[in-house]
Amino acid sequence: MPRAVTNQRKLIVTLAAWTIGMAIFFPILWTFLTSFKTEAEAIASPPSFLFFEWTTENYSEVQSRSNYPRHFMNSVIISLGSTVLGLLIAIPAAWSMAFVPGKRTKDVLMWMLSTKMLPPVGVLIPIYLIFRDTGLLDSRVGLVLVLTLINLPIIVWMLYTYFKEIPGEILEAARMDGAGLWSEVLYVLTPMAVPGIASTLLLNVILAWNEAFWTLNLTASKAAPLTAFIASYSSPEGLFYAKLSAASTMAIAPIVILGWFSQKQLVRGLTFGAVK
Repeated sequence: MPRAVTNQRKLIVTLAAWTIGMAIFFPILWTFLTSFKTEAEAIASPPSFLFFEWTTENYSEVQSRSNYPRHFMNSVIISLGSTVLGLLIAIPAAWSMAFVPGKRTKDVLMWMLSTKMLPPVGVLIPIYLIFRDTGLLDSRVGLVLVLTLINLPIIVWMLYTYFKEIPGEILEAARMDGAGLWSEVLYVLTPMAVPGIASTLLLNVILAWNEAFWTLNLTASKAAPLTAFIASYSSPEGLFYAKLSAASTMAIAPIVILGWFSQKQLVRGLTFGAVK
């Protein structure tokens, strides 16, 4: 029998959730508002929240100074490319771990996840030298490869948890009907795990879009994504807060819009393998 919840408890939980949500969203809102201020108003003390002289000068200057469409396309190609490549590798790997497990399957999964806990700066120099010698520095292909590798453990783990929820008897029935290995994965398993695959795709796109360490260290100009676009307006003296806010708003707006419209699919997929 479900436990009764009082109206007072509902009110407290609702207020707490809204408070946490607004605290998380406030930096994005403040960046958006600052992008419409002049440089003097951006550093004014005390700061003005809504009552200031609104201007679009920062956006005009950012557009004239930087090639925003090129940075945007680089981010799209790198994030989508690394995600698609990661899924092509992770789906067969997760299938084998979920339906043909070995003695060390869980150990391999934990080892893969543990690599995400290592500081990336520890392998920066060898990867930089490899990219330099192979001509992959400042290239989209190089960034697609490195982002695929750093996000692959998460993709495999998420798909593994989704595939474990699918009854193995369905795949056995497909094999009895004459389905081969690739037919089983492509036409039986994949359609059943579409919510999980979609949420994994969305999450990896967001992770790749927001990746700053590798994109800043392995690019210069040609393959520079929106993270480099933002960094070009960063000043140690803090002189260009308004222009930096405008560049940040232009960089995060696409992924925020994507997350807003796909939140239902993302939550549905993330709870697909949860304990019911």
